[in-house]
Amino acid sequence: MKPLLISLLVFALIFGSALVGMFVRPLLSKSHLHPDPKDVVKLATGLIGTLAALVLGLLIASAKSTFDQKTNQVRQLTTSIIVLDDLLAQYGPEAASVRNHLRQTIQPLANRIWSEQEIPTGKPVHFESTAEAWTFENELERLSPKDDVQCSLQSRAIQTFTEGAQTRLQLFAQTGGSIPTPFL
Repeated sequence: MKPLLISLLVFALIFGSALVGMFVRPLLSKSHLHPDPKDVVKLATGLIGTLAALVLGLLIASAKSTFDQKTNQVRQLTTSIIVLDDLLAQYGPEAASVRNHLRQTIQPLANRIWSEQEIPTGKPVHFESTAEAWTFENELERLSPKDDVQCSLQSRAIQTFTEGAQTRLQLFAQTGGSIPTPFL
């Protein structure tokens, strides 16, 4: 509601200034209506319009870069989950329960990521891993490899899980507005 209030206030001030200008114009002397001051006012207005366009362009570029960054992180997290599932499938039937647990945690993870966007800015929020994540990690580490291939697959799966967790933490750290209030 605050940005709408600010917008309305700025609109009212600009509109009021235009009305005051219309009423003051007939009271001005002839020297103030000469073409030179008019040209200066036109140049100043053009400069202000150009600066406003520049600021709007910077705001849009900032919002787009933040959006692109978050989109790439979501894609990276999705890729990590798919690779992790593939590694567990290659591990063999011993990892079937871990794969099922991974698939069950995807929907709550997605819901949690999107609900974090609704957190009001300015309030400190601490990141806490879910019980499902701890359980999944414990199950992944408890796998007992029978040969070198399974040992390699397990270590790669743990590494992929860790990379996904880091990406997830980066997504959490970037919640909130991307444009500083004073700049806006």
